[in-house]
Amino acid sequence: MIKLLYNPAQILTLNTKGKNFKRGAEMNDVNLLTGHSILIKDNLIKEIIPNSETDKVSADEIIDLTDKVVFPGLVECHTHLVFAGSRANEFKMKVTGSTYEDIAKSGGGIVSTMNAVRNSSYEELLELSRRRIIDFIKQGITTLEIKSGYGLNFESEIKLLNVINQLKKEFPIDIIPTFLGAHTFPPEFISDRQGYVKLLIDKLIPFIAENNLSASCDGFCEATAFTPNEIEGIFSAAQNHQMRVKLHSEQFNAIGGLQSAMKFNPLSVDHLEVLKYEDIHHFTNSETVAVLLPGVSYFLNYQFAPARELIDKNSIVALATDFNPGSSHIQNISLIMNLAALKMKMTFEEIISAYTINSAKALNISEQTGSIEPGKFADFAIFDTNDYSDIIYSVGTNLCSMVIKKGNTIYKKPMETYENY
Repeated sequence: MIKLLYNPAQILTLNTKGKNFKRGAEMNDVNLLTGHSILIKDNLIKEIIPNSETDKVSADEIIDLTDKVVFPGLVECHTHLVFAGSRANEFKMKVTGSTYEDIAKSGGGIVSTMNAVRNSSYEELLELSRRRIIDFIKQGITTLEIKSGYGLNFESEIKLLNVINQLKKEFPIDIIPTFLGAHTFPPEFISDRQGYVKLLIDKLIPFIAENNLSASCDGFCEATAFTPNEIEGIFSAAQNHQMRVKLHSEQFNAIGGLQSAMKFNPLSVDHLEVLKYEDIHHFTNSETVAVLLPGVSYFLNYQFAPARELIDKNSIVALATDFNPGSSHIQNISLIMNLAALKMKMTFEEIISAYTINSAKALNISEQTGSIEPGKFADFAIFDTNDYSDIIYSVGTNLCSMVIKKGNTIYKKPMETYENY
C-alpha cells in the first residue's frame, strides 16, 4: 500500500541524520521543508520528494494537505493517566496557600488517589482512561507513556499495569507502560519503609519483568518520598531484571536523587524545577534526557525548570504534560508548549524538538519515531494552519486536524459548519 501526503505548506522533518535526538543548539533546527510531499509505503516513511516529482508516483491513496503543516507524530513521554477520583478540593486548598507537601502530609496527594484506585475495578479504570487517551490522540499524539504508581501494593500496581497493557491493545497508537511503584510510601508502610522497598525489589519488579508488563522502572526521589539510597536499591533490582530506569527528581528538593540516578544510565530524569546550576553538567553531552514539565509549575504556581540553561549547556531536553490528578491536571499540549515559550524561554523550534524526537529519545524509541526520516514509522500530526508558529501562538487551541499512525489515518477532525450548532 503506497500513500502520498501531497503538498503540505510546511513539513517539519526534525531530521537527525541518523542520530535520533537533538541536543543544545541542534534543537533549533527543525529541518523545515516547503514544496515537498511524503511517500508512505505500508507503515513506514519511504521518501520525501519535491512536489514537481509527484506525477511520477503511482500511489494507492493521495491525501491532499494543501495549506496544512505536517509534524512527526507528537510523543507524550510522561503521564500518570490511569487514575480514579478527583482532587479538585486539593486544588482549592492550593489556591488558598497550602503547598503540595502540606497536602501530602495531611493525607491528601498521592495517597488520596491511591485509595480511589484501590477501590476502583479494572473495568472502571479502563473506561476512565479510554476517554483521556482519545483526548491526547485528537491533539496529535501517536506515542503515549503511562505510569503506574497509584496502587502502591502488589495487587493494585499489577492491576494498573494490566489496565495500561489492555489500553495498549485497544488503541492504534503506541502506549508505553512504566512501573512507578516507588512513587511514595503507602500508609501501611509508613513505619516500615524497608518493608515496602523489599516488596518492590523482591516481588513486584521480578513479577513485572517476568510477565513483560513494563520495560522500565521509575521512582520519586524527594524529601517526602524515597531517599537516594532507597532509589539505588530499587534501580539495582530493576537493572538486574533488564529494566531501564528513569527518575522524578529535583522537583521540590535536591537531596541527591540526580546523582544517584546517573549511576544507572537513566533514560531520563524528569521535573528538575529546583535543579542547581552546578548540577547541569550531569546532562551536558549525556544521552540522559532532561524531561521538563511546565504544567506542574503552572498548576502549583511554582518555579519553572531551567530549560534555557540546560539547552545552552548542550543537554537533550524534552517536554511533557505530566498529566495527573494532583499536580498537573492538564491534557492541553498547546498550553504546555506556550508555557515553555513564555516561562522557560524556549524557542518555538526547541519546543517542537522537545515534543517529538527528544520525547521519543526519553522513551528509548527514537530509532523508530519522533522525526520524519525514511525508514521510520509513518507517524504524523497534521495541523490546520500554513505556519507552524500558530500551534504555539494559539494558546489552548487544538489546531490538529488529522493524525496518522504507521501509515493509517486514525483521527480526522469532523467538518464543522454553522448548521451543526
